[in-house]
Amino acid sequence: MSDQPRPTGHPDIRHGKVGVLLVNLGTPDGCDTASVRRYLREFLSDPRVVERPRWLWYPVLYGIILTFRPKRSAEAYAKVWDRERDESPLRTYSRDQAARLGERLAGLDEVEVDWAMRYGNPAIEARLLVLREKGCDRVVVVPLYPQYSATTTASVCDEVFRVLSAMRWMPAVRVAPPWHDAPVYIDALARSLEAGLAALDFEPQKVVASYHGIPKRYFDAGDPYYCHCMKTSRLLEARLGWPGGRLVTAFQSTFGPEEWLTPATDETVKGWAANGTDRVAIFNPGFVADCIETLEEIDIALREDFFAAGGRAFAHVPCLNASDEGMDVIETIVRRELCGWTHTDASHTLSS
Repeated sequence: MSDQPRPTGHPDIRHGKVGVLLVNLGTPDGCDTASVRRYLREFLSDPRVVERPRWLWYPVLYGIILTFRPKRSAEAYAKVWDRERDESPLRTYSRDQAARLGERLAGLDEVEVDWAMRYGNPAIEARLLVLREKGCDRVVVVPLYPQYSATTTASVCDEVFRVLSAMRWMPAVRVAPPWHDAPVYIDALARSLEAGLAALDFEPQKVVASYHGIPKRYFDAGDPYYCHCMKTSRLLEARLGWPGGRLVTAFQSTFGPEEWLTPATDETVKGWAANGTDRVAIFNPGFVADCIETLEEIDIALREDFFAAGGRAFAHVPCLNASDEGMDVIETIVRRELCGWTHTDASHTLSS
């Protein structure tokens, strides 16, 4: 390496750091209608989320959906909003996950851990720029979706590379692949579920693994999401040693008139209640952190519908969040991706 001095006026450029950016879906900045409308506009304008021609979709989005849906969604957010912090649970858990990961990677001095949201704030663009300013010339992007879908993981990649395309000196980037079948993830789900069920004062007749749905048309076009979900459930059932039929896979959060993946969580659970299966527990293995879809849609709205249909006992087991089990998964994924870029201990990486 040359020991010649830098040219006069050469800027002092930071380099040599490795960034880790955890990315979750997103959240509005407030639970008021205006904030939710801004969030929904960004989310539902993503062509990865709604695969319709813009000329056909935008009149529906701007004419109907953004007129009426924000108020209803704001009311749902208000039910789970943290008034003291003035933020959604997803923002809280995402921040906690990044903080705990930073603690776990504290021995890697060259690593900077940050977090972002695909939609809303903190934005991917803002946090990538911060990492670059800190001297991160290599970045590991971790889309926090255990099961891959073009609607989620691919959308994160779209935004990351859009931001990088405007950089003069862009960092090298790795994107963590999905971990739907990773032993550390299956084990974490099993331990969390076992602990959650053991704490109940009733024995569920059925336990539902409820994943976020996607239109069936996306699966037919080649999206592997459904297969990833089913494999997660199959491996988890084997890990738990449960008899076939106790763990049921279903899909929630449908939107619009077209056909989505089935069975639907809400219809399935309400149907059980009306036919004698009146003690159920639900957990959400596809969500790394509790959010409006788990806390309001499942633990509040579906709970009410289940009891109204004749149910007697209902439980929602929390997501992994920033628990020890959840952080074991994230740390293992990140350490694997850091191999070759840092001196991280390879023994923390995923087994094949």
